[in-house]
Amino acid sequence: MVKTKHNHFFYQALIFICLIFSLLASDGYQDVLADTKETYRNIGVLTDVLRKIEKNYVEATDPKELIYGAIKGMVRTLDPHSFFMSQEEYKELMIETKGSFSGVGIEITIRDNVLTVVSPIEGTPAFKAGIKAGDQIIMIGGKPTKDFSIMEAVKFIRGPKGSKIRLTIRRKGAEKPIDFLITRDVIPIKSVRSFFLPSDLGYVRISNFQSNTGQELLKALEEMESKKRLKGLILDLRNNPGGLLSQAVKVADEFLESGLIVSIKGRDNKEEKSIAHKNGKPRGYPLVVLINEGSASASEIVAGALQDNKRALLLGSATFGKGSVQTLFPLSDGSGLRLTTAIYYTPSGRSIQASGIEPDIKVAFMPPKEKPIGKKPHAIREKDLEGHIEKETPELKEEEESKISPDERSDIQKRIDNDNQLRSAIQILQSWNILSKVESGQTQK
Repeated sequence: MVKTKHNHFFYQALIFICLIFSLLASDGYQDVLADTKETYRNIGVLTDVLRKIEKNYVEATDPKELIYGAIKGMVRTLDPHSFFMSQEEYKELMIETKGSFSGVGIEITIRDNVLTVVSPIEGTPAFKAGIKAGDQIIMIGGKPTKDFSIMEAVKFIRGPKGSKIRLTIRRKGAEKPIDFLITRDVIPIKSVRSFFLPSDLGYVRISNFQSNTGQELLKALEEMESKKRLKGLILDLRNNPGGLLSQAVKVADEFLESGLIVSIKGRDNKEEKSIAHKNGKPRGYPLVVLINEGSASASEIVAGALQDNKRALLLGSATFGKGSVQTLFPLSDGSGLRLTTAIYYTPSGRSIQASGIEPDIKVAFMPPKEKPIGKKPHAIREKDLEGHIEKETPELKEEEESKISPDERSDIQKRIDNDNQLRSAIQILQSWNILSKVESGQTQK
């Protein structure tokens, strides 16, 4: 047999596996590694299978693919959030936390053995097409997703800008699967957006938690606070699939002066705690956090920390319920391993795994009704009377928002008009300010 490059890789891998096995089985390690020795006792079966495939399989095989396949199968037995990545897959995952990528813009997981949408990213092709949190992806490009890993699904969904991909969705309440033909685009990863709302209220939207989210949030808050004395803030974490734990801690820390943010416990049951620090500039204004079934992982950490520390009211619907922590391990050949290493707990000791966080005020999202086609009989209302009194809230006042461009003012007003949860949050903060004046005796007499 001619010794090829593939053969060389195969024998190197085989020697390495055998070396590990011999070390674990040696008497010198018997006491210290008794449990490990038992765990790896059957590793010899793997080497036997590799030998048999190399010598007897009907076609020539790529040893690297065999080894990678064995590793992927091993990791897949753990949980839906742990997976092995090739060099290319690991590079793509790193891009997600730092730059941009081309795809449809969804965060996915495996729930009940089915590929499931955690959340569409706001403004992306998937979001515009109508993909929703909780949708089950049963086919990608006509291929059934049964037994797909997350990274296999990502590989099929991503592609060049302008190309199309068909996703077949099973949705709760729908009688039959729904097909979405989506055009891929570059997915920008800008995690923080902000603007002013009526009554000197601020709005901050965090779409995911990437490497600079904490810094972006601080910049947005300082910019708003330099222009106005905020009377309240709405932090929108809806459809936020999560991201980096460290950035979730930084975000929560911006609104807390003290107290526990989150604790995590790993296999050794050792507890690691993240504690809030006193801010250089206190932010004591009222805070409402918007959450829904698409809020997961890092966004649940923030919501749980602010809720348990009595710092904010949570409004919306119950969150996704991903209470585990994954650690990324780069491997020697450029591949990577994402491994579930801990469970996190909110300050009150809650694990939200599979249960999610319940809002303080439940407000279901109500999609705006489509305007009917054609003219309807016009009934005379107060606003049609000459000299009627204009409504002051929650619509934007032009003189109040003079620094906002007309187009931007229109977009903000449309957002308010089409988002009943946002309107509820505005009304709560407006009432909050009125009640605080009543309590302090500041109302007019």
